[in-house]
Amino acid sequence: MFREMRRKKQLLSKEDTEIVLMRNSVGVLSVLGDDGYPYGVPISYVYHDGKIIVHCAKEGHKMDAIRALDKVSFTVVDKNEVREEEYTSYFRSVIAFGRIHEMVSDEEIEEALYVLSEKYSPSISKEKVRAHAKDGVKRTAVLVMEIEHVTGKEAIELVNAKHHGEGAL
Repeated sequence: MFREMRRKKQLLSKEDTEIVLMRNSVGVLSVLGDDGYPYGVPISYVYHDGKIIVHCAKEGHKMDAIRALDKVSFTVVDKNEVREEEYTSYFRSVIAFGRIHEMVSDEEIEEALYVLSEKYSPSISKEKVRAHAKDGVKRTAVLVMEIEHVTGKEAIELVNAKHHGEGAL
């Protein structure tokens, strides 16, 4: 169903792919938008329990598209170091495919908002983060992407550097 990556040497391990998803804060959520046009929107997220969680407004282009078709992709660019003299870039990225749904129970929404807020506000007390999450339950949509297929890829130069003990993720 999902294509295999052609350049298998550049494939990140499952562990490294998860590291990329955990350490980044913005990805691009892509849906099938109006009139069959793709719609990719940069969005804050958290990778939690093997799922991608985002929050957004309850209405709009993204929500209309998701309600029409729950299949999405999500892309994170972890590194993109342009090497002008080599006519290339040293990149690392992850792309995930899956289905996304809106959380409906207040308890699930509150917990997801807490996890999101904790990631983006690590120096705020847990009590304040919890209160903020509880306050957002009624006015915020929370979406959960169940990942069906995920791959990470990096430039061959980064792969070679790892093999020579020169670099790690």
